[in-house]
Amino acid sequence: MRIWLFPTVVLSLLSALMATMYLGYVADPEKNLHDFPIALVDLDVGDTLGSPPRWRDIGGEITEALRAGVPADKIDLRVLGLAEAERQLRRGELYGAIVIASDFTKQLGNLGIGAVVPGELERPTITVRTNPRTGAFASAIVTRVSDRALAQVNARIGEQLHETVTAALGPDHALPGAAAVALRSPVEVVVTEFHPLPDGSGAGLGAFFYALVLLLAGTVGAMVVHTMVDGALGFVPTEYGPWSPRVRTARISRWRTLLVKWGVLGVAAHLVGAVLLVVAHLLEIPVAQPLALYLYSTFAVIAVGVTGLSVLAAFGSAGLLINLIVFVILGLPSSAGSIPIEATPRYVEILASFEPLHQVYTAVRAILYFDADLSAGLARGCWMTLLGLAIGLVLGAVSTSVYDRVGLHRNPPANG
Repeated sequence: MRIWLFPTVVLSLLSALMATMYLGYVADPEKNLHDFPIALVDLDVGDTLGSPPRWRDIGGEITEALRAGVPADKIDLRVLGLAEAERQLRRGELYGAIVIASDFTKQLGNLGIGAVVPGELERPTITVRTNPRTGAFASAIVTRVSDRALAQVNARIGEQLHETVTAALGPDHALPGAAAVALRSPVEVVVTEFHPLPDGSGAGLGAFFYALVLLLAGTVGAMVVHTMVDGALGFVPTEYGPWSPRVRTARISRWRTLLVKWGVLGVAAHLVGAVLLVVAHLLEIPVAQPLALYLYSTFAVIAVGVTGLSVLAAFGSAGLLINLIVFVILGLPSSAGSIPIEATPRYVEILASFEPLHQVYTAVRAILYFDADLSAGLARGCWMTLLGLAIGLVLGAVSTSVYDRVGLHRNPPANG
């Protein structure tokens, strides 16, 4: 009964966990939206409007309206200067910015005058600057949120402007139809990209898939090294189709076996880092900081692989499930590589604070898209990777040493 019951239960539980993680975080990103950082930059210097003339700062009025109207539980609307907003955009701390032009009030007044006086006029503009280096989905959210908020602002300003011009003309003069339409929708919203990505970046997904390859190289590498070294040492049979040659079991402790596996994986990790750079070059993927990418890639594969090998050494076959859950099933949704963390359920955000793939992704993204800026996620990614490596080393060293000390030696298959 155990032959079929236990695998069935394990597979069912894994499927339930995968469905919860993968389907739950993509089901409704807008519903899950929280603390999504967008800057609001008001450059408007104001102007004298109306009759009798009085000073107006429409940009300031829009700023207050947006601060009151944008849901604070969903959007972290930061009122910043232009220089600070651009600094945070360059560091990946903002997903976008809404910028009100310096002559906004003046252009709005000119538009009111132009409704009754012939001449060429420009509509007042508000620019929405997305940050494509933080991901295509994040840019889409910025555009959607700003469209919704600015549509309300446009309608409110348009209604006020229409009433002002109509009152100034008096009841004996009707506005032409085209002028009335223009006054009711006076603001031009321009969407632009801040620091666009170069060709070959996969709309920002290149960093995610690069990080995913590193994580899989470490995870799969741990399983490959674990199995092949055990086979070479005679602890498990090595099968080639119908053939299963036997190797004399080596007299070696668990601790020394783990050291051999760590050594093999460490050598392989350097080759993996170099191979990935060569493949990226052949595929014309832009890599502005190849040395930094190589060093971190090697470091990440070693950290993930060492930890994976330690889990296998400590828990045996159950370690395969643990590695699968920790590195893959929980890692992909919490990586922020496809959907920003601020658009996922809260439990995914908690996982992202320690899940390996998120740390690797933020570091790789900083190297590829933010010129290896430490403050753009590289410093945190390196420290968290180092912490993961330390945990793996301690787990492996302690568990295998204890097993050896109490006489829990591995039971090899009978030779012969």
